[in-house]
Amino acid sequence: MTERNISLRGVRTNNLAEVDVDVPRNRLVVFVGVSGSGKSSLVFDTIAAEAGHQLGETFPPFARNRLPKWARPDVEHIGGLTPVVVIDQRRIGGNARSTVGTVTDAWTYLRLLFSRLSSPHVGESNHFSFNDPAGMCTGCSGLGEVVVSAVERFLDLDKSLAGGGIRLPGFGNGGYWYSQYADIGSFDEHTPLRHWTPSERKALLYGGEAAAKLGRKPPKGYEGVVERFERIHLHTSDNLSERKQDVIRRFTRSATCAECSGDRLKEAARGATVLGHTIGEMSRLEITELVNLVRAVEPARVAPVVDALTARLEAMITIGLGYLTLSRATTTLSGGESQRIKTVKHLGSSLTEMTYVVDEPTVGLHPTDVDSVIELLERLRDSGNNVLVVEHDPAVMAHADQIVEIGPGAGAAGGRLVFQGTFSRLRDAGTPTGRALARHRPLKREPRPATGHFTVTDACRNNLRHLTVRFPTGVMTVLTGVAGSGKSSLADELVAQHGATVIDQKPVSTNRRSTPVTYTGIAPAIRRLFARRNHVAAGLFSANSGGACPDCRGLGVIYTDLAFMDGQEVVCETCLGRRFTSEVLAHTVDGLSIADVDDLTVDEGVARLPEAAVSRELGRLAAVGLGYLRLGQSLSTLSGGECQRVKIARELRHAEAPTTYVLDEPTTGLHMDDIGTLMHVLDGLVGQGHTVVVIEHNLDVVRQADWLVDLGPGPGRHGGSVLYEGHVADYTDRGNPTGHALGRTGPEALAHARS
Repeated sequence: MTERNISLRGVRTNNLAEVDVDVPRNRLVVFVGVSGSGKSSLVFDTIAAEAGHQLGETFPPFARNRLPKWARPDVEHIGGLTPVVVIDQRRIGGNARSTVGTVTDAWTYLRLLFSRLSSPHVGESNHFSFNDPAGMCTGCSGLGEVVVSAVERFLDLDKSLAGGGIRLPGFGNGGYWYSQYADIGSFDEHTPLRHWTPSERKALLYGGEAAAKLGRKPPKGYEGVVERFERIHLHTSDNLSERKQDVIRRFTRSATCAECSGDRLKEAARGATVLGHTIGEMSRLEITELVNLVRAVEPARVAPVVDALTARLEAMITIGLGYLTLSRATTTLSGGESQRIKTVKHLGSSLTEMTYVVDEPTVGLHPTDVDSVIELLERLRDSGNNVLVVEHDPAVMAHADQIVEIGPGAGAAGGRLVFQGTFSRLRDAGTPTGRALARHRPLKREPRPATGHFTVTDACRNNLRHLTVRFPTGVMTVLTGVAGSGKSSLADELVAQHGATVIDQKPVSTNRRSTPVTYTGIAPAIRRLFARRNHVAAGLFSANSGGACPDCRGLGVIYTDLAFMDGQEVVCETCLGRRFTSEVLAHTVDGLSIADVDDLTVDEGVARLPEAAVSRELGRLAAVGLGYLRLGQSLSTLSGGECQRVKIARELRHAEAPTTYVLDEPTTGLHMDDIGTLMHVLDGLVGQGHTVVVIEHNLDVVRQADWLVDLGPGPGRHGGSVLYEGHVADYTDRGNPTGHALGRTGPEALAHARS
C-alpha cells in the first residue's frame, strides 16, 4: 500500500537530534524555526538529498555521471519519497548570453514564430538566435554590447603630465610610455591639463588630425593615449594577466553595439517583422504587453507555437514577473526573481506526485505581492504534488495545510521537533514562532535627527524617471516599493554617485578553507593566543601552514573521485578529521586544542576563549545573530542571509570613519525572533555615526525606519517614481501598496494572512 506520508526516523543530519516526523503528502507543508534551527537540514539536506540520490541511482552510469551529486543524509529510515524538484534562491546568474527569454524557453518559441511568419522571410529559427553563428551580430558576437574605453576616466585635469595627469598605469611620470607624450615637445608637461586648449587635450587622447594641427606636430607614428591603450589592452588575443584585467575593469565600460543597436542579431533578422514588430522590439516589451501582442497572431499553422509561448508568458505574469522583458539579462535578476523564474516550467507540467522543495519564496516580494506566490504554491499542490516550503512569512504559514517547527534554538540548541499542526494552533503553542506571531512592532514615532544629507540627482538607471532624492545622514533610511519598482536601481545610483559600501548576500567565499573567523579577521588573534601560551610560532595553528596534517593537507577529509558513482569523502585516518598534526594538537589553551576551538560555536567561543580581544571580536558575530555557527565552519555552507550578516560583522570590526552602508534585504533567512537582533545591529552602526540605507520589504524593519523612501506605484515601466519621502509615521496614503500594508496592524494583519 502506498504511504501517504514522508516518514523520517532518527534524522541526525547536521544539528538534527534524532528527529522522528511524518510529513503528509499532497499537502502544502511549511517548515519554520529560528535561523540555524535545522529546518533546512531536514527539508533540503535530508528529504531532498535522499530523494535526489535515489532517483539518480535509477539512471545508467553514463547519465549518472552528469547528474547533480547528492550527499546522503545521516538518518535511520526514510519512506514515502517521490522525485524531488528543488527551487532555491540561488541567482540564475549565467553568462552575458543568458536572458529571461532564453532561460524560460520563451525566446525559443518567439524565434520559431518569427522563422515561420516574419516578413521578409529570413530562414530557420537559428537565424533569430544570438547564440548561433547563423544569427548572431558579427560586431558584438551576439552580446548586444561591446567593451569601449572609458575615456572620461583617463585624465586628471587638475594635474599636469609630470604630476600624473594620465591615470593609466605606465603613462605617469617615470612610466614606460610617459616619454612618448612629455618628451616630444608637443605638449607642456608642467601645466595642468585643465588649462590646455580642447584641441591639445584631443590631440593627447586621440592623435590623428587633432595632433596634426598642433603648433609642433608629434613625431611620425605618434599614437594618442586612447589608441595606445586599446592596442595594448583591448586588441590582444593572448591570455590577459590579472594586472591587465584589472586595468581593463577600471578604464573600460560596456556600450551598446553600434552595428546591431543592442538587438544582438544580424541585419536580416533585425529587420524582419511580425505584426509590425521586429523580434528585438518584442523582446523589449514588458511581458504583460508582449502576451497581448502574441495572442493577436492568427494563422492556424502556428497555433501550437502561439499557445506554448502564451502559456509561458502567462506563467511569468502569474508569479508576479510580468514587468520583466525577455531581453533582461539573468545576471541582473534578484534571488527572489531567479527563484520565481525557475518555477515557470513547472506550472504547466502534467507530472504528479512530485515533491517540490521551495526555499523562502517570498524573498524580494512586497507584502502585497505575496498572494501571487501563495497561489503558485497552491497550484502545485492541487496538481497532486507534495509542496514543502521553508518560510518565515506569516501569510504563507496561514495558508499551509500543516506547519512543522524545528527548534527551539539554533545550532546545538535546536534540531528538535517542537511543533506540528495548523496555523491557528501554532499561534497558541508557545514556541518561538508562536510567540513571535503574537508580537507587533509599532511605528517609530520619534525618529533620530539627521546629521546632514546627500542627494542622488537625475537618477535614470533602468526604470527610474530622472529622480532627485535626498538621503539624510546619520540615520537609517529604508527603500520600499513593490518588486521591480526601482529600489535596487536607486541604490545602485546612490553607490555610483556617492561611493557607498554595499553589504549584499553574494557568497563571501568558494574556498572550503574559509571560515567565519578567517573571513572576519579574528583567526590571527586566536593563533597568537595559542602561540603565546605555548611559546611556539603562530603559524603552527593555521590549517594552511606547517601545522596542517600532511596527508589531508589540513582539510580533515580525503576525497576520492569515483567517476560515475558518488565521490567518496572519508575522514582522514591520520588526523581523524582534526586537520592538524598531533604535535600541534598537544598545545592547548585552558584545555582546548586548536581543533577544539574550530568545533566551538561562536557563542561558546565568547564564553570559553580567555582573551578579551578574541571574545570581543567573536561577540560581533554573535551580535548579528550568528552565535550558532561553528568557528571552523566552511563559509561555502552559509545561506545568502548568513553571508550578509558575516559581512556586517566584519564591517562592525573595521568601521571607523563615518560610512554610508547599503544593505539589500538583510532580513532574508531571518526568523521573526531574529529581526530584533538585526535591528539592534543596524542601530549600532547608526550609533557609531554611520548612515544606513536598507532595501527591505519586512514591515517590522520598515516601521523602525528614521526615513522612508517609497518607490512605485507598480513594477517596471509602471514604477520608477517616488511616492513618498519622509518619516514613516507620517505615511498616511493608504492608496499606495506600502501605505496600505503599513495601515494593517496586529490582528488585522493576521486576518489578512488568513484571507
